[in-house]
Amino acid sequence: MQNDAFIQSVFETVDQSDAHGLADFMTEDAVFRFSNHPPVIGKKEIIPFLEHFFASIKGTRHDQLESWKVPDGYVMNGRVTYTRHDGSTYPCWFSNTFKMEGDKIKEYLIFVDNSQLYQPAT
Repeated sequence: MQNDAFIQSVFETVDQSDAHGLADFMTEDAVFRFSNHPPVIGKKEIIPFLEHFFASIKGTRHDQLESWKVPDGYVMNGRVTYTRHDGSTYPCWFSNTFKMEGDKIKEYLIFVDNSQLYQPAT
């Protein structure tokens, strides 16, 4: 297990809801797949997807992060807490895979069950 500075920077950027900053970590033709959504291909498509998602919630916080370096990439597990616009929160576990090309993310794959994120808080 390692807690790599690169990975920490990526998650800090996500938690700042910075779509352009997050895209800067990716190749021009990157593939971004979030949960069960269809893959989004290329920075020009990924940025608006991220902007829309970030606007749909108040924020995120990632913690309890574990990461492993694997050939040509990283695998991460952790907990994400989504904050809805009404201030309620939805915590859940996630697993991400970054397939790397040099020092950039070529494929950013997010495995998370956020099916209750847009449901009213109970």
